[in-house]
Amino acid sequence: MRRIKALFQRLCYMQSAVLLTAVLGGTAVYSVRFPVFIKAEDAVETVKETKLQTAPGEPSNLYAQSACLMDAGSGRVLFEKNADKEMPMASTTKIMTLIVTLENADLEDVVTVSSLAARQPDVQLNIREGEKYYLKDLVYSLMLESHNDVAVAIAEHVGGSVEGFAALMNKKAEELGCVHTHFVTPNGLDADGHYTTAVELARIASYAIQNKKFIEITNQPNWNFKEIESGRSFSVSNKNKLLYLMDDAIGIKTGFTGKAGYCFVGAVKEEDKTLVSVVLACGWPPNKNYKWADTQKLMSYGLDNFRFKDIFEHGKTFAPVPVTDGQKGTVNIEIRADNGEKMVSEKEISLPMLVRTDEKVKVVYDVPDGLTAPVGKDIKAGSVKYYVGGQLIQEYGIYTLDEVKKIDYRWCLEKIWNRFLF
Repeated sequence: MRRIKALFQRLCYMQSAVLLTAVLGGTAVYSVRFPVFIKAEDAVETVKETKLQTAPGEPSNLYAQSACLMDAGSGRVLFEKNADKEMPMASTTKIMTLIVTLENADLEDVVTVSSLAARQPDVQLNIREGEKYYLKDLVYSLMLESHNDVAVAIAEHVGGSVEGFAALMNKKAEELGCVHTHFVTPNGLDADGHYTTAVELARIASYAIQNKKFIEITNQPNWNFKEIESGRSFSVSNKNKLLYLMDDAIGIKTGFTGKAGYCFVGAVKEEDKTLVSVVLACGWPPNKNYKWADTQKLMSYGLDNFRFKDIFEHGKTFAPVPVTDGQKGTVNIEIRADNGEKMVSEKEISLPMLVRTDEKVKVVYDVPDGLTAPVGKDIKAGSVKYYVGGQLIQEYGIYTLDEVKKIDYRWCLEKIWNRFLF
């Protein structure tokens, strides 16, 4: 019995694959050449690049001190100028004011005007302390003519106070991944600690325009309403000139303060493209038209030079990965993605993207040379990274399809038993 046990130990732990190969009839099952997971710098890295056609140059000579053009669908930045610099944003703040209101209040609510709201500086609707309005009317005053007194009245109603509402705004910004944005006021009047960046404001706007009610309000040409008790009547009209300058424009908000200068956030939807532009500090009086010139230049660049396509490389297959110390010599692998509910296979993956005609799409496959048993099923063993224009766009995992158990005494016994006794 001791002789048999010694034979098992010798078979199962020897470092030479040659002897065991002979015993088992030509199949090498043991090796110590590979670690469990190899280091990234030692990985087998396969790179595929797709070169597209040449496109005209990016926008130049913008008036804005900070600017951004974003693909609203993917959140990818298509163009930027000082887009990560923290800047005041004036009444473009009200984009977040409206979103927080739509997500936290009933538009059928009645809003009672406070003394604080009534004494806000221009631009005003000139609401009076104690007056009552339907929230569904005030949101049009907020977005079409950017009334500062209305913004405070809404904030106090929804958040309990200006400070409480600002907390809701900052919470939403954090949820959207904005780390260089902070709100102090609901109307965007100059205040210490009230700032954003062009990129993060574009991200907020990209989120906002997914809300149908938001689009309905910001695209309304004009709106008429009355104070509930007195019947005092009001009429507001849309001051977003982009809606008339570009056929496919869908929004969204102007802004100006002495500190922020002229600001504008625009959105255009043309077939499968939805673009959001931001210009901050885009001139001071009397140059109020600079923001329209810059916005049209940005939008034209995006519409003329980017095409919508699925950049995912379908049909990619991998050779089985060698497994050291395994009861099977290899394990199969495939690309998978998390769709938010479950992991999906390569056949179900898509990566739709606006890509400029001269941009390179680079795919980097990081696949291990080998794994060491035991290897579990559905274990991440590598990765696939997609780059567009040098920017990392998406990363997917490469997962094992099978389980491979480690060689043990029982497995060796079964192999020897089957080899020599049958």
